[in-house]
Amino acid sequence: MKTAQQALKPAVKALMGLLAVFIGPAYAHESRPLTIEIIEREDQVVLVQWRIPPSVPDFNAPEVTLSICKKASPLGKTQGIDGSVRRQLYTCPEDLDGVVIQINYPMMNPSVATLMRVYRLNGETHSVLASPSEHSISLPEAATTSGVAREYFVLGVAHIWMGYDHLLFVACLVLIAGTLRRMLITITGFTIAHSITLALAALELVRIPVPPVEATIALSIVFLATELVRKRRDTITWRYPIAVSASFGLLHGFGFASVLGEIGLPSTEIPAALLFFNIGVEGGQIAFVLVLVGAFLLVRSLLQHTYVQALSAVTALNRIERLTGYVVGTLAAFWLIQRVSSFWG
Repeated sequence: MKTAQQALKPAVKALMGLLAVFIGPAYAHESRPLTIEIIEREDQVVLVQWRIPPSVPDFNAPEVTLSICKKASPLGKTQGIDGSVRRQLYTCPEDLDGVVIQINYPMMNPSVATLMRVYRLNGETHSVLASPSEHSISLPEAATTSGVAREYFVLGVAHIWMGYDHLLFVACLVLIAGTLRRMLITITGFTIAHSITLALAALELVRIPVPPVEATIALSIVFLATELVRKRRDTITWRYPIAVSASFGLLHGFGFASVLGEIGLPSTEIPAALLFFNIGVEGGQIAFVLVLVGAFLLVRSLLQHTYVQALSAVTALNRIERLTGYVVGTLAAFWLIQRVSSFWG
């Protein structure tokens, strides 16, 4: 019969593989996409300006061009903390439908996503999030409710799966909740809370600076990781996890709103965009919880097949729980220091 320590080895390997998904791109969460703004002006003039993130060196700065449009005089470039900004004027056909954005890197594609925002002359705004492999992006057509719903649902799913801090917070909540019933209650509280603040911030009814919000989100992960490491199970966090999930959920909603603020809302379809962005976030979050539950069932199955006694299996799971707390807490503490240090430049 194997000991609990021996039985723990395959489970630890499975856990470390899952955590590697988050640890590998720890810096990637902080990197910004290539942001392109297409601003339609009068007399068929279009301003194209693109912000190049600091992670892309100047010698590999991309050139952004519009198909079937003619270049006018360039407006030059400026350098800032968030990267350099380049501008170019174009004269385009009266109808921008069918115009394609071309992105060309001189050396190589640095695996940077592209966020494109289009500001039409009639007041419509559109947003498109493209993967690093996409070098040609068609300008979206005039806004429709179904098109906006589809577009912002995809943006919501993409954001939650790239938001490693939000996912680690949810992972800690799932571990603390324990049972399926408590998981549902806890995640529901988190969902309702962040939906409220997401709507309030997106509609500009409440405004909070982004850097302190991002730093406090990292702090909330450190708090949950600490709870996982501690041996006490009689704290408010363990007894009433919904209280913690709802409280911090209000904060995370402002984090979601900051990203939605960068993307922008279409002026003619704001309710649909806001609703389906939130539904996309929830869809991505539910998918992640299902992955976690599947991983938990796999670990439990591994422990059962090693013929460990029930008490030893519980001990092994507690050790995995604590290991998760240490790894997640360390990563979140790094984020916290990094984000607080950004307050001063």
